[in-house]
Amino acid sequence: VLLMEACRRVVGLPILIIVLVFLAYAVFGKYIPGSFGHRGYSVKQVVTHMYFTLNGVFGTPLGVSSTYIFLFILFGSFLEKTGVGKLFIDLANALAGKRIGGPAKVAVVASGLLGTINGSSVANVATTGTFTIPLMKRVGYAPYYAGAVEACASTGGQLMPPIMGAGAFIMSEFLNIPYLSIAAAAIIPALIYYTAIFSNVHIRARKKKLRGIPKSDLPSVREVMRSDGHLLVPVIVVIITLLMKYTPLRAGFIGVVAVIIVSSLKKNTRMTLKDNFNALVEGARGGLGVALACALVGFIVGTSSLTSLGLTISNNIIDISGGNLVLTLVMAMVACLVLGMGLPTTANYIVCSTIIAPALIGMKVLPLSAHLFVFYFGIMADLTPPVCLAAFTGAGIAGASPAKTGMTATRIALASYLLPYCFVYNPMLLLQNVEIVDLTVLVVSALFGVITLAGSFEGWFFRDLKTYERVVFGILALLSIYHDFWISVAAMAGIVVVMFYFRKSARDDSSSEDLEGASA
Repeated sequence: VLLMEACRRVVGLPILIIVLVFLAYAVFGKYIPGSFGHRGYSVKQVVTHMYFTLNGVFGTPLGVSSTYIFLFILFGSFLEKTGVGKLFIDLANALAGKRIGGPAKVAVVASGLLGTINGSSVANVATTGTFTIPLMKRVGYAPYYAGAVEACASTGGQLMPPIMGAGAFIMSEFLNIPYLSIAAAAIIPALIYYTAIFSNVHIRARKKKLRGIPKSDLPSVREVMRSDGHLLVPVIVVIITLLMKYTPLRAGFIGVVAVIIVSSLKKNTRMTLKDNFNALVEGARGGLGVALACALVGFIVGTSSLTSLGLTISNNIIDISGGNLVLTLVMAMVACLVLGMGLPTTANYIVCSTIIAPALIGMKVLPLSAHLFVFYFGIMADLTPPVCLAAFTGAGIAGASPAKTGMTATRIALASYLLPYCFVYNPMLLLQNVEIVDLTVLVVSALFGVITLAGSFEGWFFRDLKTYERVVFGILALLSIYHDFWISVAAMAGIVVVMFYFRKSARDDSSSEDLEGASA
């Protein structure tokens, strides 16, 4: 009861409500007819299972949160105290601020960089959104669109190695494979995700003729790196130590030490004793939220092991789908989006992997693909109405309609809803069973697909597109993402032809307008 109350105060009500439903199922399951019923357990049996075994509160999630996850949260809190958030925003401004629709591109770059060390989509929106959303509105993006872009960019940070919202560490323990293998597997999908978001904001900017930030208002890359570039060293140190096969525990510790040492090299980033103390405090507070969520999710894991609920749900999904993998994946996607509503990254991954992943593995999906599938869609719940916390946070900062912001975020990230299907059918996207030629074609076709899909949804590619042109473009995009090698190649060829046609017709239209203007 104390654990539940602590979690309610720190994490919120959604996870508590889900846990109470699971505990009620463990006690009252004997009254449920059909395959979901079980013999029922007394309160004493449930408490004993949850508290005195390693299948409940004191299971793998809590163990991982108290070791790897806590150290990396601490690493992130020390980095933030050095001003690394400002570095990421300044660097993004220097790289993309002056481009067409610059502020939106700044949001994508800055939120992606910050998300690599931040464990929460909502916190990421709140951190970078206060800067990027007003800038996007200033250059002409609608408030709801600005909030949606920031939500998509910030949510993607949970999918980006090395931290991945701390989910990578728990996945490593669940699958019993090295953490580095999971981080490597997530790289290509994460880059495709950000390509999709970047394409949407670029095409929207071209369509609306939005300008970037004046160059005079922006710092140069050289200035930014000279002033604060050394703050990137601890991140590089952590990556190198992981590549050297150090444990994540040691890598996190070395990273914290590196932050303290490197930040001391320059006066503007040097941490005082008070800064160090506050970093410890913020790290402990962040770790507390994750630890409580992981402990409470232990009730869900425990209920699943006690009642065989995970196996029951998996069998029912397989039975309802009739053994059809596509239908199984769709049902798993919907279940993850529902289960992930309002939950922190680590908690929603644990819930989804416990309840849904066994069904996919039962359909002969590779375990890593199955777990990343549920991980992705659990996180995408932050963008998917009705409970899309990242989008709602962006809407609050932008002063826009939460519902419209959520729907727009879903549309912007739509290509990313297809991405998990791609790596289930093509595990090479996760660097599994790699053939270089096939992987190259696969990645290129996926990039073609997400860029083309953005043009189809925005209704612009070099020029405004007619309805039938958008439909054709969209179909070609979907075919290029399809898992068949030759269909993808043919679709890419079709996309290239159509792009050249759009470009030529746009030039012809521009020439005719110039002639009309000259004659007038």
